[in-house]
Amino acid sequence: MSDWERLATCAEIAPSSWKVCWLNEQRVLVINLEGFFYVIEDVCSHDGASLDEGCLDGDEIVCPRHGARFCARTGEVLCPPAYEDIHSFPTKIEESIIYARDDRWD
Repeated sequence: MSDWERLATCAEIAPSSWKVCWLNEQRVLVINLEGFFYVIEDVCSHDGASLDEGCLDGDEIVCPRHGARFCARTGEVLCPPAYEDIHSFPTKIEESIIYARDDRWD
């Protein structure tokens, strides 16, 4: 099982925004949705574009390149041209610090 890694503090990420971080050499987005924090891959499953240049529409992140949409909470793909989900990582908060772990190989 992978270890929990410190990514950011809660105060660093305003509501309805995100911060780019690194988790085990994987670029991820730490997203604040109404005070709840989620960590997803920073890559569109359609063509590999970085999602951090996209935008949030409610709880959906929109790819800047071709408009694919993903659920910011779960990484589930919501509309084409993407057809594959992106990974959502286990996340926890301890003393206002956001941690995540890469569970893809567990």
